[in-house]
Amino acid sequence: MRINDEQLKLVNGRIEALISAGSFYGKKLSEAGITKVESAEDFEKLPFSEKNDLRDAYPLGLMTAPEEEIVRIHSSSGTTGLPVIIPYTKKDVEDWAIMFARCYEMAGITKKDRIHITPGYGLWTAGIGFQAGAERLGAMAVPMGPGNTDKQLQMMMDMKTTVLCSTSSYALLLAEEIEKRGIKDKIHLKKGVIGSERWGKKMRERIANELGIELYDIYGLTEIYGPGIGINCPGETGMHYWDDYIYIEIIDPKTGEVLPDGEYGEIVITTLVKEGAPLIRYRTHDLSRIIPGECKCGSKFPRLDVIMGRTDDMMKIKGVNVFPAQIEEILRDFPMLSSEYQIRISHVDGKDTLRIYVETDGTVDFAALAQKIAASVKSKIGFTPIVKVVEIGVLPRSEKKTKRVIDERYD
Repeated sequence: MRINDEQLKLVNGRIEALISAGSFYGKKLSEAGITKVESAEDFEKLPFSEKNDLRDAYPLGLMTAPEEEIVRIHSSSGTTGLPVIIPYTKKDVEDWAIMFARCYEMAGITKKDRIHITPGYGLWTAGIGFQAGAERLGAMAVPMGPGNTDKQLQMMMDMKTTVLCSTSSYALLLAEEIEKRGIKDKIHLKKGVIGSERWGKKMRERIANELGIELYDIYGLTEIYGPGIGINCPGETGMHYWDDYIYIEIIDPKTGEVLPDGEYGEIVITTLVKEGAPLIRYRTHDLSRIIPGECKCGSKFPRLDVIMGRTDDMMKIKGVNVFPAQIEEILRDFPMLSSEYQIRISHVDGKDTLRIYVETDGTVDFAALAQKIAASVKSKIGFTPIVKVVEIGVLPRSEKKTKRVIDERYD
């Protein structure tokens, strides 16, 4: 699905603003003699923008609107070195709330719901995005923020909240705590809106079953507003995204070539109406595909498939390229395992070693199970890992994102 004429007009408006502001991307376009695009072919020749470009613009080099129109800044999480600062105008903030409210509506959430918000507030976009969307929808927001699980559960019971907003890691931790404390009959949750990290099918099923709720996968990143630019509809895994605000391409991460709908590659996003810090052809490093055809839910908004991982997730072990999602896929074949796992890579005596830690209950032979998992990894990926089986609950849980891959080779 290539960019249409209406979207091209919006892109040309952003090009004009970027050149006028003299931003890093405006300078790229000026140097290339580009002032507008006339066709999809022209658009696909535009240079990409990257996270390093954004870091180099620190602190306010991305600001494209006049400073007196900037009402807020946010900063991306998880970066090293200089952070990325994203300025927002009043319209940007309102547009983001509109998109987020659409996400809630797509999930069947109404103004009668009470929305329990656990992601962080402050420079991070998550908490305030979930709250602004709830307020735009007209639902009651319970702005808890992260941490203090005792208080989270108390408020969940007392306020009878019906929607949980969190990372998948914290949703699992809460589900386990609810089970442990025997308070499931006092919890009124019906739906979960989950974002911020990739999560597999096994984890999804555990959270849904243990909390007894419908789960919705919300997508977004700080550079492109924040969470709320896409969400799956009931019964489907594909995430509808709002193509009146953003345009998405899927590219081959090695060649930069635009791939046809249905093929997996790297998500590249262009903001169509963003004022404070518009981005054109921004490489997200997230891996997915555009699902071809129309959704049976009836929505005309296009769909992204589940996020498969990131281009920078790749681990090189003994000369083999491995993604965490491949390990997760293998572990799914062992129903006695919990959803939690941890990968540790070390370099000892001139050799790379991969250790996989998994959880199960006490009803299986740990040593025999470890051997079977190691053999499966060997047959499907090509090398034999060391597998350590531990009891459920031994691996760390997180109130934010769970770190599943620890590469000790560079410590």
